[in-house]
Amino acid sequence: MTISSSLNAGVAGLNVNASRLATISDNIANSGTYGYKRAVADFHSMVINQGEGSYSAGGVRVTTHRMIDQRGTLITTDNPTDLAVGGRGMLPVTPETALDDPGGLPIMLSTTGSFRPNAEGVLKTETGLVLMGWPANTDGTVPVFPRDTFDGLEPIRLSTNQFAGDPTTEMTFSVNLPATYSDPSASGESLVTSAEYFDNMGTSESLEMTFTPTGTSNEWTLSIRDSAAGTTPIASYTLTFDNSRGNGGNLTSVATITGTDYIPATGTLPLTVSGETLNFNIGLLDSPGGFTQLSDTFARAPVVKNGSPVGNLTTVEVDTNGLVHAIYDSGFTRTIYQVPVVDVPNPNGLISLNNQAYQVSPESGSFFLWNAGEGPTGEMIGFSREESATDVAGELTQLIQTQRAYSSNAKVIQTVDEMLQETTNIKR
Repeated sequence: MTISSSLNAGVAGLNVNASRLATISDNIANSGTYGYKRAVADFHSMVINQGEGSYSAGGVRVTTHRMIDQRGTLITTDNPTDLAVGGRGMLPVTPETALDDPGGLPIMLSTTGSFRPNAEGVLKTETGLVLMGWPANTDGTVPVFPRDTFDGLEPIRLSTNQFAGDPTTEMTFSVNLPATYSDPSASGESLVTSAEYFDNMGTSESLEMTFTPTGTSNEWTLSIRDSAAGTTPIASYTLTFDNSRGNGGNLTSVATITGTDYIPATGTLPLTVSGETLNFNIGLLDSPGGFTQLSDTFARAPVVKNGSPVGNLTTVEVDTNGLVHAIYDSGFTRTIYQVPVVDVPNPNGLISLNNQAYQVSPESGSFFLWNAGEGPTGEMIGFSREESATDVAGELTQLIQTQRAYSSNAKVIQTVDEMLQETTNIKR
């Protein structure tokens, strides 16, 4: 019994070391595979019929698993949609072959991927993994989606021939009016200037501002005309400036003649242009900046405004929060998707699939969709790939150990065979 158990233990030793050799060869073969996770073979002893005065070899068994929670080094690339997670969490993906399946899209997970648009503009890897995300509203905000289901996710699709415009909603205008012009003895000459804005259709329009002295010291009439509304002014105001020591030249009051009222708390005139509100900032009362009246020079500073004309989509980038931004050649940037980061309690319990993809299982626990960089998850990093988690030097060391262990178990089998032969010879 003892000799035969030794034979069984030797055979088991050959089997488990063969399994370890398989994991080592897999790890070394994938040492250059982005996002690859090491396969590990663990040995476990077995005990049978162990009593006083006798011993039977129980042998050894092996379990194999992947160290999915181990991270490889992040490297920089030149593709903005090469993505990796700088810490815990994974990217949601789906196989390209399932896009036309009416039964729904299966969600898989991946720690990294080089995503590029295909002929339909869908972001996918060369192995057919499609990046998933939540679609944003037209104003760039992302709606609230449930975090414990994949139902809100959809394939990220880009339209390379897409055009977009960004209307102007905020404008800050600074101008200095010459104090000499508002003197009652002056000629009362009007001063005219203008500023460009972009309407809802991306068309370039302008606001024409006419400043006219009222004949009262330090008082002017401001008339604002919108090029999109014809020659009739859309608003007019009476501006009064301070002439006291220390505060001279600052705007002290804004009285409405026509149009919407001045908002003292923000220093803005909420003008209605192209049917929408444009917050026209002229500065706070009794504060320097914005509209002033000093000296004898009419001068204006560069206009600060948002908005842009119609532009072509040029590139797409993903920020650290997982927001996918479409960037146009006009300088306009719009948020079109958000890619969440998927986390599970036990990453090593995920089911391993081809192409460094994984699937949620009962052993991994329930998943949750986080905003990248929040909770336990890491930030999303564009222009990056995660290298293989394989340490080739360590694998080669294990390879030598496995080879010697295999040879030793083979020697045990050879020795048992010789001993059994001797036992057979005794009978003869």
